Amino acid sequence: MFKKALLSVLLGAALVSGSVLAEDKLRIASEGAYAPYNYLDDNGKLAGFEIDLGNALCEQVKMKCEWVTNAFDAMIPNLIAGNYDAIMAGMSITDERKKTITFSDEYKPVDPSLYVTTKDTKLDFEKLEGKNIGVQSGTIQAKFAEEKWGAKNKIKAFEKPDQSIADLSAGNVDMVLADGEFIRTMIKGAGDALVLAGPEEMIGGGIGIGLRQNDKELLEKLNGGLKALKESGKVDELIKKYFDAGPFYKK
Repeated sequence: MFKKALLSVLLGAALVSGSVLAEDKLRIASEGAYAPYNYLDDNGKLAGFEIDLGNALCEQVKMKCEWVTNAFDAMIPNLIAGNYDAIMAGMSITDERKKTITFSDEYKPVDPSLYVTTKDTKLDFEKLEGKNIGVQSGTIQAKFAEEKWGAKNKIKAFEKPDQSIADLSAGNVDMVLADGEFIRTMIKGAGDALVLAGPEEMIGGGIGIGLRQNDKELLEKLNGGLKALKESGKVDELIKKYFDAGPFYKK
């Protein structure tokens, strides 16, 4: 009887200990291919605005960050499957995505999506027809391009955003539509080979942390942490560092 009671106590302690450890760890997925939001540094490790912000957030809420690299179009299914706890990957808050997951408060305001093309390409956006338009699969830009341009043009979706830029440079697509900060980063890195084209497109909302809909306690915890980081000026500091913009949250 004593042995059984002791075993029950030990098992109970192990379960409690495991629960505490699980609560103290936050597994965050990011892409590593969407500079300056997230990218792989020279050592192949995740870096960028969202990595710095995620690490600051984990410190704020007293959790340990564990970063996971995942393709963007597989992020939501893998989140729901429990392969990680959160997404920080330049993911815009949209009503469509809210049908499947929930979002934290935004940590970066909505940024206009932009078109980029090669320097010598001429495009008439009033009569756009027969063009190849590059987008990243699973993004709000992919859906927008299909709805706006798909009837008379071919929309070519890429798994990673830098693949679309490579195909643009190679002449396989005529232009690429993506988040404005990503486009500006690509133009800056290409010298004068790439240029902006067409109108700015306001698509989706701000950017937030993607979470499972039933993780209400985690949502509340992370929102509290984000609020504190906004009030302290840390979020604005990181936005200034990576995007040279703001301030947005601490005036």
